[in-house]
Amino acid sequence: MAAAVEIESVSKTFKIYREKYTSVKERAIHFGRVPHEEFHALRDVSLDIEAGQTMGLLGHNGSGKSTLLKCVAGILQPTAGSVRTVGRLAALLELGAGFQPDLTGRENVYLNASILGLKRTDINKVFDEIVAFAELERFIDTPVKHYSSGMYIRLGFATAVHVDPDILLVDEVLSVGDEAFQRKCLDKVRTFQEEGRTIIVVTHAAELVRQMCHRAAALDHGDLVIVGDPNDVIREFRERLMSGVTSAADVSPELARSELSPLWGKVRIEEIEVRYPEEGRHNVRPDEELIFDVHLESHEAVSDVVIGIVIYGPMGELIFGTNSELKGADLGTINGKRRVRFNMGHVPLLDGTYGLTVGAHTSHGLVYDHWEQKRRFEVQAGGKDHGFMALPVRITQDDPE
Repeated sequence: MAAAVEIESVSKTFKIYREKYTSVKERAIHFGRVPHEEFHALRDVSLDIEAGQTMGLLGHNGSGKSTLLKCVAGILQPTAGSVRTVGRLAALLELGAGFQPDLTGRENVYLNASILGLKRTDINKVFDEIVAFAELERFIDTPVKHYSSGMYIRLGFATAVHVDPDILLVDEVLSVGDEAFQRKCLDKVRTFQEEGRTIIVVTHAAELVRQMCHRAAALDHGDLVIVGDPNDVIREFRERLMSGVTSAADVSPELARSELSPLWGKVRIEEIEVRYPEEGRHNVRPDEELIFDVHLESHEAVSDVVIGIVIYGPMGELIFGTNSELKGADLGTINGKRRVRFNMGHVPLLDGTYGLTVGAHTSHGLVYDHWEQKRRFEVQAGGKDHGFMALPVRITQDDPE
């Protein structure tokens, strides 16, 4: 089958400027050159995606998956290499991408659809469907700058899927929004699959890739490391890539510079270990023990420290949360290194990959440090039950008297 998307030897390099010279004297001294570093977001990536295929792109934050999708969409031009696409392309790359804040929802629908090549008469035919899908009948004539994040997502996705695209690009959107809208989005994607459209999905949710993709690819620091069957790629993603996200330095720069708390950094999360029942294992069964070891460090005595964990499902749903204070574990004063262990006596979850968030904060909620789903763990439950919980159901029968 012919390729709908051909990515050939694509590299993308960004210049990161550390200093900025504004005066004429400074520019003259440095001959107009501003010192910078080069960041290689993509390195020589080649990938063909067949027409009618759903391809999942996996990778940790900073792996280059979103940059690659933007190159496919034409939003970014590769530094080297080329991208060729066949047919109309619709992209939903980030919250509110392409929306003009001062325009109403109605005006933005017509603007975005026209950019994608639809005539006004064509937009008229699908406009009511877009509004109904987004569930925004009451707010469609309100400027989008007043929309909530959920409204942005609904309108953006509804517009993208109703412009009759041959190729649909989706970046993380299927894992946000409320549960009902997620189901609606997935149903629409499955309809597109049945119609033979080409779909590229960027996500960190491995289970989503397993459920909906024909093929998958994983990137690591700009390099394409594996392409193939989703199960093989997910295994490589977990065992090779996720093990590389190991330090507090991997926290996003925005998070690292956060000023939400005056205590930020007094207690640092140095490492989070997911300890499976046996050495070399990369999954846990529902009846087995799972341990999360949180390694902390403080360079001064800190007496008010609470460590919390939150577990998220494959689609980003909140599954469980607790902390040391709720469990009655007084951590006392931390001065130097400390390991706090969360021991799950058993893990009553079904098959899937689950995200783990860990935070260090005061008893009043002021933040010391926070790792948002920097670790994941896999549950291998077997069977074909539905949902998330592995409940101990027994079925018996007898002859009624």
